[in-house]
Amino acid sequence: MDVMPLLLLVAGSAVVAAAARRTPVPAPLLLVAVGLVVSYVPGVPDYTLDPEVVLPLLLPPLLYTSATDSSYLDLRAQVRPVALLSVGYVLFATFVVGWAAYVIVPGLPLTAALVLGAVVAPPDAVAATAVARRVGLPSRITTILQGESLLNDATAITAYKVALAAAIGEGATWAGGIWEFLLAAVGGVGIGLLLMVPIHWLRTHLKEALLQNTLSLLIPFIAYAVAEQVHASGVLAVVVVALYLGHRAWEVDFATRLQEEAVWKMVAFVLESAVFALIGLQLPVVLKGLGEYRGLDAAWYAIALFLVVVATRFVWVYPAAFIPRFLSARIREREDSPTWKGAMTTAWAGMRGVVSLAIAFSIPLTVHGGDPFPQRNLILFLTFTTVIGTLVVQGLSLPPIIRLLKFPGRDQQAETLAEANAQAQASRVAEKRLEALLEDERNALPPPLADRLREVLERRRNAVWERLGATNPVTGETVDDTYRRLSREMISAERSMFVRLRDGRYIDDEMLRTLLRRLDLEEAAAYREAA
Repeated sequence: MDVMPLLLLVAGSAVVAAAARRTPVPAPLLLVAVGLVVSYVPGVPDYTLDPEVVLPLLLPPLLYTSATDSSYLDLRAQVRPVALLSVGYVLFATFVVGWAAYVIVPGLPLTAALVLGAVVAPPDAVAATAVARRVGLPSRITTILQGESLLNDATAITAYKVALAAAIGEGATWAGGIWEFLLAAVGGVGIGLLLMVPIHWLRTHLKEALLQNTLSLLIPFIAYAVAEQVHASGVLAVVVVALYLGHRAWEVDFATRLQEEAVWKMVAFVLESAVFALIGLQLPVVLKGLGEYRGLDAAWYAIALFLVVVATRFVWVYPAAFIPRFLSARIREREDSPTWKGAMTTAWAGMRGVVSLAIAFSIPLTVHGGDPFPQRNLILFLTFTTVIGTLVVQGLSLPPIIRLLKFPGRDQQAETLAEANAQAQASRVAEKRLEALLEDERNALPPPLADRLREVLERRRNAVWERLGATNPVTGETVDDTYRRLSREMISAERSMFVRLRDGRYIDDEMLRTLLRRLDLEEAAAYREAA
């Protein structure tokens, strides 16, 4: 097995993603653009997307890391708009885009057109949420986009399976399609509910952080595989398990949380970078099999389908945002009023991604009876152009549109006050607990050590309040910036001294690693207190 192409893909995409942080262009868009260019460089390996790799091996960890970073409580508060987008919109887009493709493309059977509709129906909100965080989109809209991206793939994959069964001649019926959809949805959620408690119990009872993190890396694949084994939705199983584990992550050992955060950040960075690079690298493969549809006809079909995809989202989002509120007094009481700005942003944040391409590449070459699948190569081409078109047009224009709409910014003062109040309450509880423990003779400590514990609480309690203070007139730094800088300087001096002692053979390398790890944890703690 030649691993060099894989190494080149991972290393190259990581370099491009890192470079994107120094440009105003979001990393996903730059990765796609570079992939498009590199795909025609002589000697570049063939990176044809394999759905047997993307769906079971790349999708579960991406869903897992996104779900664990999401807020279960925020998603529960927005369950209605999330469901309308992740289920209602995907099914609506499947039928509308499929019917439009049937009308636009001569000779394309309706069943094959519906396959295309299901393939391009689910937006990939990775790029959208990255932009949202970058330009300060309100948290409610960000939550809705995240929730949609977590759940819409399950709807689209199920709709694709139903449409594909009809297209290849398996005699699919409406009743059978509804049954398969319910089986996938209820089964996926059920598998997730069955797995989440024992997995969490195992995570909290493993004593070694290394074993806990190994389990963490396996969890998304286990949940996905078990659900798919019983023909349920692996996507929903992964999301349910991840939301539960993320919500109860505080019960896991602190060392596990520290390692897990670093590990999953790296995994997400590598996978997301490679995935968007793969999208651009598909161009030669798609064009190679286009056949009779080259030229102006193919360009016209691609532009028309792109416009239909964009318009369909607007047609769904605006009524879904305002009509339920108009009809239901309960919704008006329980939910904040939507705005046209929020609906505009949600509608425009409909970029498609690698899941659409992976599903398209999984379309079989033949139908039952041995005949070629109708217009399969054209479906691949239209999927590719839709993904690229939405990423480039909508992805590049989304940040300036958000800035133009001028959403109200976050109230930093109010957030800091809330944090300070929370820290003050926690510190008071911890202080009472400390005094109660010190009264027990089994917990007797010398006064200097007991005072040090009290000082730690006092420092944590005051750190957030100090952040509200004025800046240094000489340096322009805030108090917490100065504290962080001085702390780093002190720890750096200690670190240099430890290294000199090791070089002078006063301590060995094992002791050096122990001392440096202690400093690293102190530096991380100081950074978190000031951040």
